Amino acid sequence: MKAMILAAGEGSRLRPLTLTRPKPMVPMGDRPLLAHTIAWLKRHGITEIGINLHYKPEVITDYFGDGSAHGVRLVYSHEREILGTAGGAKALEGFLDETFVVVYGDLLTALDLSAVAAAHRERQAQVTVVLYRVPNPWECGLVEMDDTGRITRFVEKPPRDQVFTDLANAGVYIMEPGVLARVPAGRFYDFGHDLFPQLLAEGVPMYGYPTEQYLLDIGSYEKYNQAQRDLAEGRVV
Repeated sequence: MKAMILAAGEGSRLRPLTLTRPKPMVPMGDRPLLAHTIAWLKRHGITEIGINLHYKPEVITDYFGDGSAHGVRLVYSHEREILGTAGGAKALEGFLDETFVVVYGDLLTALDLSAVAAAHRERQAQVTVVLYRVPNPWECGLVEMDDTGRITRFVEKPPRDQVFTDLANAGVYIMEPGVLARVPAGRFYDFGHDLFPQLLAEGVPMYGYPTEQYLLDIGSYEKYNQAQRDLAEGRVV
């Protein structure tokens, strides 16, 4: 299995930390957040990793190089214009030629990725979306499933009066490479807004994987400070 880390964003809500670095490179304990993500993937046997870049890309490439010092091989995709989550994966389509994981670059997690991959294979899914319960579902991509775990509805950030669940997209997917054929090349395309509704309409088998394991998106100073406390207390490594 391979992986793609989405790392092109600027992270404006974390300024001034992100004035000199992309959001995945904010300090997290004794190393950048992105180093935690790469180490987490490696712990689950994934050493072939693609990373998309846009904002201050040299901060990432200067720190990680080809990845060999971290025990992995890194492949970079430089985006002149932001391509979105699915568009960024499309640009690495040639590299993502087998079952692959997508993980958002602002995520700190202790998720058992190997267990998610096993469920993905057992269900013969084309896409598995990791889910977690959130207190603010109107700010997230929400997922409805049937009794087998197959996704029947995916709505990105619905209005408050249209919220139908608190199960939200956690920012970790396992996918088969064929799904990228549906993503148009060279333009902005988003997993939640564009690709997932398209796959559902076509009847492509997509499954949810609810978890209560540690997942925290570092999208605000409140979450950033919480992540630092959680690291110090050993909730995540």
